[in-house]
Amino acid sequence: MSLSVELENLAGQFEKELAATSSPEDLEALRVAFMGRKGRLAALMALLGQAPPEERPALGRRANEIKKLFQDLLEGRAAVLRRPAAAAEFFDPSLPGRLPAQGSLHPITLVMNEICALLERIGFEVVSGPEAETDFHNFTALNFPEEHPARAMQDTLYLGGDTLLRTHTSPVQVRAMLEYKKPPLAVIVPGKVYRRDSDLTHTPMFHQIEGLLVDKSVSLADLRGTLAYFARSLFGREVRTRFRPSFFPFTEVSAEVDISCILCGGKGHRGGENCRVCKGAGWLEILGSGMVHPNVFKAVGFDSECTGFAFGLGVERVAMLKYGIGDLRLLFENDVRFLAQFA
Repeated sequence: MSLSVELENLAGQFEKELAATSSPEDLEALRVAFMGRKGRLAALMALLGQAPPEERPALGRRANEIKKLFQDLLEGRAAVLRRPAAAAEFFDPSLPGRLPAQGSLHPITLVMNEICALLERIGFEVVSGPEAETDFHNFTALNFPEEHPARAMQDTLYLGGDTLLRTHTSPVQVRAMLEYKKPPLAVIVPGKVYRRDSDLTHTPMFHQIEGLLVDKSVSLADLRGTLAYFARSLFGREVRTRFRPSFFPFTEVSAEVDISCILCGGKGHRGGENCRVCKGAGWLEILGSGMVHPNVFKAVGFDSECTGFAFGLGVERVAMLKYGIGDLRLLFENDVRFLAQFA
């Protein structure tokens, strides 16, 4: 029998005996028998010197190929034999299953969804608009005069010409009135807004929610009732509200709205010390509001007999109050340890 045939027979016999191994010990015995210094492959390779000179290179190459094949097959079989042992060591079928990690909505999203839902219950419709706005929708139609400081480059991010990143969500109110063409309408506008602020208490991008209701006989009492319902629904039935005179170009009369401190209950102190949230005042500023200015109605072509109210709030501030968050930066750092609390 030629040496070439013996090498092929040896390869076939190795694969047959390899399939029959059932333990690492069997595998090691097979390795020694076939690939050891005195193994069967070594014995055949020792006969290469007796082969005709012209056949030796081919036989040598084939012998090395078979040796490499044996090594690969041994490693593969070893991996298969290790699997049951690994499973027995790390898997206990009697243990309870492991639940996959649960994600969560961001606290800002949670607050926006909650506010929109509670206002939808009393008839408001959620609408949206572009974040890149025109000067007309963002300022002119909202009764901002040309010299108003809010138009300055220091506050507003201009994109070129009269296009800018909206500084509030009020432009969507203008768009809603232009689309409806006449009252009644009641809309709520959540979304991102942009201003050139960046410090410990401000970010260049933040979130606002604004509401608008327009009809023929809307009064300040309607505004007060709506915001009282809003505050109690969001922060609890014990919360009280108060209005303070203020100024906004797009409303007249205008008012800042405060709620009684949600930590100290409006007392201004806890445990003999000033409340850390309201700093002893007993009240927290929550939003701005007012009756829609006649110039706004004029800009969108509404009848002079129309009346309405508008209000707006910063979502980050509400989220910080609602969840007791002491640092605004936590809302933007995407720390999973912080966000996991809201799952």
